[in-house]
Amino acid sequence: MTTEIRQLQPTEIWRNFANLNAVPRASKKEERVIAFMKAFGENLGLETIIDDVGNVIIKKPATQGMEDRVTVVMQSHLDMVHQKNNDTVFDFDTQGIEMYVDGDWVRAKGTTLGADNGLGVATIMAILESTDIQHSAIEALFTIDEETGMTGAMGLKGGLLEGGILLNLDTEEDDEIGVGCAGGVDVTAFRSYNEEETPEFKIGYTIEVKGLQGGHSGMQIHEGLGNANKIMNRLLFDGFENFGLRISEIDGGGLRNAIPRESKAVVAIDAIHEDAFLLEMALVLNTIKKELKTTEPDLDIVVSKCESPKKIMDLGVQEGVTRALYATQNGVYRMSADIPDLVETSNNLARVLIKEGNIKIACLTRSSVESAKLDLANTLRATFELTGCEVEFSGDYPGWTPNMDSAILKVMAKLYEDLNGEKPHVAACHAGLECGILGTNYPEMDMISFGPNIKGAHSPDECAQISSVQKYWKFVLEILKHIPKK
Repeated sequence: MTTEIRQLQPTEIWRNFANLNAVPRASKKEERVIAFMKAFGENLGLETIIDDVGNVIIKKPATQGMEDRVTVVMQSHLDMVHQKNNDTVFDFDTQGIEMYVDGDWVRAKGTTLGADNGLGVATIMAILESTDIQHSAIEALFTIDEETGMTGAMGLKGGLLEGGILLNLDTEEDDEIGVGCAGGVDVTAFRSYNEEETPEFKIGYTIEVKGLQGGHSGMQIHEGLGNANKIMNRLLFDGFENFGLRISEIDGGGLRNAIPRESKAVVAIDAIHEDAFLLEMALVLNTIKKELKTTEPDLDIVVSKCESPKKIMDLGVQEGVTRALYATQNGVYRMSADIPDLVETSNNLARVLIKEGNIKIACLTRSSVESAKLDLANTLRATFELTGCEVEFSGDYPGWTPNMDSAILKVMAKLYEDLNGEKPHVAACHAGLECGILGTNYPEMDMISFGPNIKGAHSPDECAQISSVQKYWKFVLEILKHIPKK
């Protein structure tokens, strides 16, 4: 079936894609594809560099008459996600991807296709080997490990590239021009506390929040979905204010990049207040359900009796932590002033773990504006420090601030409309892309992201649209002809 793939139009892309897909290239196992790309550049007689972390850079001079144009960095990542169906027999370490044509789509037999980001890589290979395509000086940047840490982009040093424009070929909708993305930082608060013996007059209850939808803490943070940690804290705060509820333990949420779906707490209340407590909890949970009835129709809050816990939190610490959690920003903090409907800055209160004398609260703060990201992170830090927590920032990666005055954006928007008779969708996303990281060492570089239609990336359902690749290739060629002068 590889022969059939190689004959698709444009053959320049599909032939190189087939060659690339014959090489195993899992994230963090890119040795063979690095060697493959090095040999490709050297066989063309082009300057080929492998940097300290394994990124491959291939440089090609401008074609005749284009020497006065801005040097262009064309960038894609070499690694791909390796996933297969349970009933598919396939060894990613030794086998090349088995592809086939299904109408207007190219698919793989029970595995990921590798169109993400293999079609971008193949496009750049086609430009590098061409003898009849007009272009300014090209610096091809093939990064590693995009899918599991972006360590290639993070490790790229300043000074290796001279280009003034970067074309990132890692967008998966052919009518979209990407101009920005969010950066992020993990904010973690922690402290220890003294446990107290639970008084004999108190009885035990568990409170469970479940049935929430959850979702991506970047792409879905604006949808008004319920956060189990915030809902749980609201219940606990109310129970303490009215009935002296004491917390034994809380276990809520999970991954930082997921809106928490569930939380469970073990608490103790005065036996004399049991009936009033249950009535109050019923009123509060009905209120919360009404508030979230549209976005969270399956929300369930269960309050049930259990054995009285042996230990409870120190009262002063409990008061401070529940107040801090109430004050913790969750959800959208600021919308973009430049791009309609784009979330600029947000926070996800992702994890609350209180147990056996230790507290851990984990957040993921995102923003497409670095200063805003730090500002919100410091807001969280101050909130938690007021209650005696130590706060740690980690996993910091930069955002890509949208530049609506970008020179290459104006060129590309006009070319797209001329070619297709409609305006492109100029967009930014509230998640991470390599552009933001690359911009750290190349802050003056004008960056754009685009690509052909790819569906089901990261799954065995991944497929690439043949007609869209044709549309995209024409766009690439026109862009290279119209690169601005230096």
